[in-house]
Amino acid sequence: MSAATSSTPSTRPSKRLGARLERSRGLLTAIIVFAVLLFAVDAISPGPLSYFDIAFLSSGGATLALAAAGQTLVILSGGFDLSAGAVISFVNVVLAANMDMADMEASVALWTAAGIAIGMATGAFNGFFIAFLRLQPIVVTLSTMFILQGVTLLVMDKPGGFVSPSLGGFYLGDAIPNFLPMPLVVLGVVILFWLWLKSTRYGTALYAVGSDPEAARSAGVSVDLVKFATYTLAGGFYGLAGVFISAQTGSGDPLIGNSLLLSMFAAVVVGGTRLGGGRGGAVGTIFGAYILMIVVNILLVLNVSAYYSTVAESIILLLAVLAGSLSGHSVLARQIRGAATHLKAWRAGTLPRQIGGPDVRLDTTGATRAAKQANPTAPFWVRHGEGLKIALPAYLFLVAVIIVTQFTLGNTVLNWGYWNSIIVLSSFLAVLALGQGTVILTGGLDLSVPWTIGLSGILLAGFVQGADAPLVWALPAVLLIACLIGLLNGVGIVVLGLSPIVMTLATNGLIQGFALVYSGGTPSGFSSPLLRWFMTARLGGVVTPVVIFVVLFAIAAVVLLARTPFGRRVYAIGNSARAAELSGIAVGRTLIWVYILSAFCAGLVGVMLTGFSGQASLGMGDDYLLPSIAVVVVGGALITGGRGHYVGMLGGVLLLTALQTLLAGSNLPYATRAILYGVVVLGAVIALRERRA
Repeated sequence: MSAATSSTPSTRPSKRLGARLERSRGLLTAIIVFAVLLFAVDAISPGPLSYFDIAFLSSGGATLALAAAGQTLVILSGGFDLSAGAVISFVNVVLAANMDMADMEASVALWTAAGIAIGMATGAFNGFFIAFLRLQPIVVTLSTMFILQGVTLLVMDKPGGFVSPSLGGFYLGDAIPNFLPMPLVVLGVVILFWLWLKSTRYGTALYAVGSDPEAARSAGVSVDLVKFATYTLAGGFYGLAGVFISAQTGSGDPLIGNSLLLSMFAAVVVGGTRLGGGRGGAVGTIFGAYILMIVVNILLVLNVSAYYSTVAESIILLLAVLAGSLSGHSVLARQIRGAATHLKAWRAGTLPRQIGGPDVRLDTTGATRAAKQANPTAPFWVRHGEGLKIALPAYLFLVAVIIVTQFTLGNTVLNWGYWNSIIVLSSFLAVLALGQGTVILTGGLDLSVPWTIGLSGILLAGFVQGADAPLVWALPAVLLIACLIGLLNGVGIVVLGLSPIVMTLATNGLIQGFALVYSGGTPSGFSSPLLRWFMTARLGGVVTPVVIFVVLFAIAAVVLLARTPFGRRVYAIGNSARAAELSGIAVGRTLIWVYILSAFCAGLVGVMLTGFSGQASLGMGDDYLLPSIAVVVVGGALITGGRGHYVGMLGGVLLLTALQTLLAGSNLPYATRAILYGVVVLGAVIALRERRA
């Protein structure tokens, strides 16, 4: 008894130390990896690291470190912020557009405060919709991203402008000459601010909300205010990053922040912050940002093409997430345990489908099929009332847009040529709506759509080289590659248990890198004449062949989602994946097919765009990410999954295309399209938020 008692005090400190080390494992790992990479840079450099090298490294990674620190706050709260890069671009062009050559002695404090204020205002905008209107962070921040990109293009539509050298002299200079670079001082202040913030009541509440928002709410934490404050503070960090990158470049670029989004998530995860919230911190993120920067620099020193940088960042992001999945409480570990339990139940013959369990078949509105068949003699609009209710608004708004177009542009809408053009322009989104819509119906999002489109178009143009003969094998090959991309997404999400947002974002980066490497930065080749004919010719001078294809595709899409076992499984998973699994549905296998379908549709759109324009281009899919989500949401689908109909999605496609045509005829700037899409998606989500099942 005495021996046991005497051993207790000695074991308690070791347990506390072990717990602290476990909580700080991500930070310690990031520091160790950073040190190893720093030694590697020293080893491959022609001479020992000098003060100049340290100053160069510190300034090179500061922008990413500042932006990723803001993203860390959001992720700790359990959210995501896709608008961070757009905030950086917006701050950059605002500074560059408002400084001039006469402003050589601009107040650094004034412009820094302006940049932070712009970022915080954007964060407050996000926070209002997320915290108080309870909208999904992904949809809100994605909409904000496109709105800001449009506003940024209105301020400055191409690189230019002027940033006072005083800003660069301050942020890129020395705090102590030849001893301490100013970027390290800025990051030191950020670290001190984070350590103070972490020790406040807000900091405690932030971790509580990220760990379990409902438990935090029950404990008296004002979850809504914490989330609002989090997005506002995060916006301030993005604004500071925009100020810093302005100091580096000395000019404005409306696209300068776009490439940082993938890097931000990678830096956050590499720094030890857990996706989903509740664990991690900004200090590890700062080291994570510099790890990414050093890896890219090492590749450049080794004469590896810069095109591989996005590939490296994507791989690092996936590896870091997988490394975090090795703990016993991780999603991957739960997946493995669940698979083992499922296999044991299958061997014992006790699965619901093996013993005649309930057959839960859901229709397109989430109502049970039994309820739908309760009164088979009821009128069509009664039996399908819910489906019509969610699809009808898109068509009513479409009629309104058509009427405005008629009065604005004349008798255009009364001609078949107008409708033929509308359907041709709608064909791309009509195809994407099936893929992205099916993903959304399961409660996910596919962010790999842009470069799946881009790579497919680049590959097709490169394969056929303007000839029809290779199209016989090139088209199936391109679509097969697209399906493999979807398979990669599905396996990462289902087998490895990764977040759909992270997995598809990383996949998009991988595809972008491969497309750049394959094309050398300049895609070659042209569309085949047959494909060009399919997208632009007129049969009998009346109808474009792709119009017939769109009609047949829409019929097939409706049948797939509404009349097949696959479609019923999709709706069941979207309503409750756990309930679907208990009812005997192969949830994992169905999700993999869902992402394969999404990638197939994106690949098909890449082929169609190449035929429409005659050739492929880098970034040809960038303009289709938010619209692919917008048409699904505007068509009445819930962004959280489980409810929607392809007929409604098709109405959303026609509505946005007709609206875009109207705006094009009114000579409004191109940037208004991005703003429009963002506003439309936000409006649709707000209008539907009270209708959740």
